[in-house]
Amino acid sequence: MAMSQEQPPQASPSVSLGVDAAEYDGGLSAFFKARPRLFGIAYRMLGSAAEAEDIVQDAWLRWQTANRSVVENPTAFLATTTTRLCINAAQSAHSRRETYVGPWLPEPVDTSSDPNLGAERGEALSLAVLILLEKLSPIERAAYILREAFDYEYSEIANILQMEEANVRQLVSRGRKHIADGRRTPVSPAEQRRLLAAFIDAAQKGNMAALENLFAEDVASYSDGGGLVRAAQKPLSGRERVAKFIAAFSSHFWTGVTIEWVEVNGQSSVLVLRDGSVAALATIDASVEGIDQILWLMRPSKLVAVSRSRQPVGQPYSSGLAIS
Repeated sequence: MAMSQEQPPQASPSVSLGVDAAEYDGGLSAFFKARPRLFGIAYRMLGSAAEAEDIVQDAWLRWQTANRSVVENPTAFLATTTTRLCINAAQSAHSRRETYVGPWLPEPVDTSSDPNLGAERGEALSLAVLILLEKLSPIERAAYILREAFDYEYSEIANILQMEEANVRQLVSRGRKHIADGRRTPVSPAEQRRLLAAFIDAAQKGNMAALENLFAEDVASYSDGGGLVRAAQKPLSGRERVAKFIAAFSSHFWTGVTIEWVEVNGQSSVLVLRDGSVAALATIDASVEGIDQILWLMRPSKLVAVSRSRQPVGQPYSSGLAIS
């Protein structure tokens, strides 16, 4: 069996390839071993599963053309390559998002089978944190992610970013402060799920009083339709204003839909399905003060990853691996 050089190995982070990578040469076994980490780095850096896959593909191609005989640590080589590719990609992505129609939200990914998404810890994975990381420079974001999610030593990060170790420490410290200043301490996963369930129930009924009781005073609602589907094109904030907005569309938004619970980005979320197809994903970020953020993902391209993860057991999955 031979692998096409044009098609690097791909997989959803929650789907097994079902391939014994050790059977292959050409650096494939080393790449398969590192792949979860590469995807985890790229996804956190870019907030997009599709863009992360593109980065991992590019890293594969570079790995294929590298002189692998002199590489002592393939995972370190591939992680360095991936991080540097992500820094370049993040710079151009930021420019594109400045012209994005409406609020931009990260693309959700199913983490039910991999709650850490290739990392030592599940840090920098929740949608709320990924939104905050967008405000950091690509270099700051890389330093924070490598340290907090993947537990790299400062010296290792300095080597990857080609910086002095003291500067790396400053970048990580700046990232930690930015996250701490931008987000209250989240509630437990069980409490987050309870609040989300109560929110969905109140939203379906258009119960303003119940909604207001669930919200923090400065609650904000973000709807990402990307200009392709009907959605609020500006964030809404304030307990009463957000409650009125959600109650106003309850009579038509929730009519004829079914609800399905999923875990995305390490948190309980709800899929809204129309005629069996995913039409939206809703989730919340909450603290002891109540629900702080409501996130509505409605752009079709951003629902691909979670829609794909709903495939019935036994349904074929295309891994991007061409074998003859």
